[in-house]
Amino acid sequence: MSAILSFDEVRRHSVNVIELAKNPSWTAWVLALAGSRAESGPISRKFVEQSGACIGKSTIIWHPQKTSARFAALVNGISIHADDFDDTQLAAAKDRVYGLLDASNCSRAARNLALAEQRAINGKEWMLAYHLGVEVECKIAEAIAPRHYEDGFHTTGTCGPFGSAAACAKLLNFDLSKTLKTFGLAASNSGGLRENFGTMTKPYQAGHAAESGIVSTELVGLGWTAAEQIWKRIEDFFHAAGGSYDATAIMDRLGNPWTFASPGVSLKPYPSGSLTHPAMTELAPTSLFHLDASICRPEISRASSSLPDG
Repeated sequence: MSAILSFDEVRRHSVNVIELAKNPSWTAWVLALAGSRAESGPISRKFVEQSGACIGKSTIIWHPQKTSARFAALVNGISIHADDFDDTQLAAAKDRVYGLLDASNCSRAARNLALAEQRAINGKEWMLAYHLGVEVECKIAEAIAPRHYEDGFHTTGTCGPFGSAAACAKLLNFDLSKTLKTFGLAASNSGGLRENFGTMTKPYQAGHAAESGIVSTELVGLGWTAAEQIWKRIEDFFHAAGGSYDATAIMDRLGNPWTFASPGVSLKPYPSGSLTHPAMTELAPTSLFHLDASICRPEISRASSSLPDG
């Protein structure tokens, strides 16, 4: 991955990978519009005002308010994920279906836009950082042991800061040492619990992941120190957060293949967690809005669904 230095080199590795990323990236702006009108939208913007952070160059999407890059990433990340209608990383292995597959679009689009507005970053640089962030975030989510999610962690909030850190480090042209320090600091910003699903804190965890990458790179850029071996020791992120990891899912796998090429990223058909979608598809014919008149809906008093183990 360190050899992938430019947009053109990414395109040479996979002809279609750049095109595959365009839909999810544009979808983020539409989701931000809907999410900005959710209950969490006004509260998030009010928080920025009360923090005295209304001076800056970064846009809060679909709102005239400007702020610093970190707060724009936070608010936009929350908005993009507020309705739970963003993308989902597809499964790469049978034991990675427990929600380890994170919704990385909210954090990667939010952080890239926020940082790009503060610096003279062109579209190719933006898309390159977007891809690098996706690769790091998704490959970490694929590698960490399923116990991570089973024990209650929300992968978008825990793996997201690393993708955000990778993208921001690329946009700021960090060398290897600074990039490793950024990962070390991002690891201490990693967090998110499934217990908060169904509340405003679920999209907050996505927004915080976006914000964390910006905060980590800006601090490291000022001279902040952090562990550079966050991936190498027994006390590292994988062991602390998941107990173990599958080395074959991440070693020499960054950009090989690109996540957008395989296994791919899915845009959600329903605004909910992806594990609910099979049941929702099966129940769709019973919907009051469905045109199949052969189903006598008043006779349906209750429906239940379950997911198979594994």
